[in-house]
Amino acid sequence: MSERPTLDKGSLSKETLLLLALLTSENINETAHQNPQLFTGLDWDVFLRLTLHHRVYPYLYPKLSRMDGDVIPASVLERIKMEYRRNTVQMLQLSGEMSNLGTQLAELNIRCLFLKGPVLAQALYGDISLRTSRDLDFLVPMAQLQDTEALLIRLGYVKEETFESILGDWKWREHHTTFNHPVSKIKAEVHWRLSPGPSKEPDFDTLWKHARTSSPFGRNVHYLGQEDLFLFLAAHGARHGWSRLRWLLDIKMLLLQQPDSAVLTRLLRRYNYSAVGGQALILAAGLLDAEIEPGLSALTDQPKARSLAQRALFYVARMVNLHNPPLEPEVERHYKYYQPAILSRWHQVLYVTGFMYPYAADAKTLPLPEVLHFLYFPLRPFLWSWRKMTGAEKRV
Repeated sequence: MSERPTLDKGSLSKETLLLLALLTSENINETAHQNPQLFTGLDWDVFLRLTLHHRVYPYLYPKLSRMDGDVIPASVLERIKMEYRRNTVQMLQLSGEMSNLGTQLAELNIRCLFLKGPVLAQALYGDISLRTSRDLDFLVPMAQLQDTEALLIRLGYVKEETFESILGDWKWREHHTTFNHPVSKIKAEVHWRLSPGPSKEPDFDTLWKHARTSSPFGRNVHYLGQEDLFLFLAAHGARHGWSRLRWLLDIKMLLLQQPDSAVLTRLLRRYNYSAVGGQALILAAGLLDAEIEPGLSALTDQPKARSLAQRALFYVARMVNLHNPPLEPEVERHYKYYQPAILSRWHQVLYVTGFMYPYAADAKTLPLPEVLHFLYFPLRPFLWSWRKMTGAEKRV
């Protein structure tokens, strides 16, 4: 195994350090005996909130239930037990709906790849009760998106949002749309991309070639191949600042299955996710003792990957959801610099280029007949500047 990268964990609270120790411990009783200081001087309410925020309580509960004595307050254990049981019921419900959706889509000859949810829990943890999931995320080819949405509506789902779009920009600016079922309360996210654009990523046909079938859920439930799954999880975690330890736990569990190091390294380089992949590996190793194969050292040795990993500790140290505004001013300032930092140079070029593509706001600022929408390309800098000068940018 390669040498484990080091992280400066000085910003982490005692409660967070205990949570990390429990997540990595093979024998919690032994950990408590050898490191009693981990369990002293704690705010147990904060510890409980951390387990819930990081969504690791299902993985943690089976370990805690085997713990001797009263090192952890009974009220804390009881709450974690309650959440564990509630999550198990929810995962069973999601499992049934996932199998149903897979079958319904297959009957319409719509290829579908489930990205997260019960299929990920089963694939990585071997037990759906050990991971949380609040919705079903699945990817379909863009050409079959309309038929997929029509199926969900026939099944009783209601579309949550409609994108304001111009010149078809939603196809690459966005990457999924959300449906809610008013009776079952299940949320389904239909993806046509793995990540929001502008970015480079494998197309659906390429992902389908590497796809696996989850036998516990039936022959119509397919999910990503190992290396493609790592790319997806790394990109998703980085975009969210690794602000939930569950995402890093996913990376650790995936590494235990030993994806092909050479294939994975080539894949990340091809799609400009090398630094993000290295960041994921460094964080998983430094916080959760994940083992990194020597073949992946080219990813973890990158200075940018190490810098990004250290930057992400800012979010690990806080209970924050970066995509749930409003953010605290300190967090908003940090994310303002973190977000472009995780992009490769090529992705940064695409991002700047994408900014020059017309937005729906331009059509609101200067309405034009649809046949003249192409004029928004040369007009965009002027329309954007006008909104900035007049303050209209905040109102559009």
